[in-house]
Amino acid sequence: MRSDPQRADSAPAVREMRSLLALAVPVVGVQLGIMLMGTVDVMMLGRLDATALAAGALGNAVGFGILMFPFGLLLALDPLVAQAFGARDHDRIRRHFQRGLVLAVVLSLPAGLLMWNTEGALRLLGQKEPILTLASQYIRALIPGSVAFLLFAVLRQTLQAMSIVWPALATIAAANLVNVVANYALVFGNLGFPRLEVVGSAIATSISRWCMFVGLSLIALPMLRRYLGGASWADLRPVRYLHFLAIGLPVGIQVSLEMWVFGTVALLMGSLGTVQLAGHQIALNLAALTFMIPLGIAGAAATRVGNAIGRGDQAAGRLSASVSLCLGAGVMALFALLFWAAPVALSRLFTADSQVIRMAVLLLPIAAVFQVADGAQVVAAGVLRGTADTRWPALIAFFGYWLLGLPTGALLAYRYDWGPRGLWWGLTLGLATVAVLFLLRIRSRFSTTIARLPAD
Repeated sequence: MRSDPQRADSAPAVREMRSLLALAVPVVGVQLGIMLMGTVDVMMLGRLDATALAAGALGNAVGFGILMFPFGLLLALDPLVAQAFGARDHDRIRRHFQRGLVLAVVLSLPAGLLMWNTEGALRLLGQKEPILTLASQYIRALIPGSVAFLLFAVLRQTLQAMSIVWPALATIAAANLVNVVANYALVFGNLGFPRLEVVGSAIATSISRWCMFVGLSLIALPMLRRYLGGASWADLRPVRYLHFLAIGLPVGIQVSLEMWVFGTVALLMGSLGTVQLAGHQIALNLAALTFMIPLGIAGAAATRVGNAIGRGDQAAGRLSASVSLCLGAGVMALFALLFWAAPVALSRLFTADSQVIRMAVLLLPIAAVFQVADGAQVVAAGVLRGTADTRWPALIAFFGYWLLGLPTGALLAYRYDWGPRGLWWGLTLGLATVAVLFLLRIRSRFSTTIARLPAD
């Protein structure tokens, strides 16, 4: 029997797709679980009134935005551990893991200080009473869970870089159940607890984040025990963190730029009115929820590409990159169709307020347009992170989001009276530009030999 050349040529891509999905599906589940916590908070508060919904959504966006820089910095573990694992260098994995734990604790301190008093900053940025007071109270109540969230990130990224993903998935599933029950008890005053409304929702999130960290620690201890011992002052001296920071700082800047451009748009929406902000947050929460899928694929891509480069197989890394990009864009194209076809039904999941629903329905078709670009850019960022290419993505993100997308959105919203639609079209332009430039950067990177990271 003669073999089919086309089938033979496609076999490596099919195998890579299967390997990628085996890793990506649990990672997507973890991303969805993290996002679902914030979504549950907003949905619960939406049952109170539009003010509580807007305040909780704003507080969640700002609080998560503050944590994005330290979280992004810790994403340096993706290429560091993935490449070391591909090279079977367990001593390097141990050093990177231990430094990540130390950095998580240290970085939680300035993050907590920033979160302690945000009311003045929100007022200067044009937020109105009572939203700004409630939002600042929400953010302050998130502080106790911040260090737990960052420590969870270190455990999760280290395991993920070694293609161990089920412990984080099991933990996040349990933490979401805790979050639902805690919201039910603390927001509405059920089960014998006081009715704390907006603040109660934030407390529920903090409790859930500690459940995430403690649960993952208990499950992962047997898998990470070999990397916990053997620490020495020589390994943990500040100078030893320079290699980690050289990779992680640009990632922290990049993810912060992306997060804060959406946060800034939320602040601008708040200046337009409560209904506009509430409708925007519904559309944004839906878009962010679907975004978790390509974000999970991006994490899998960083692992697959990093492992391939670590073992010196650049062809496998190139194949992983191609399959990941196609998968991310394809999934988001399907969600774009859903946003376009069922905006009313999706909006009613969050609120029964007719004015807020009308605003969300106005914005969801625009969100559908940028879904594909959003999926492509985040997966491309994951591919580049797997190669330890982090500086150019940070520069591209700054240009696309802050020099192009946000100014264009503000111009359309205020100069040409497009209102909320103008801000969303600006976001669309920024995302599309970043996606194209990231893809060009990947093409450039894989056109030459990519060396694995040197020992530190």
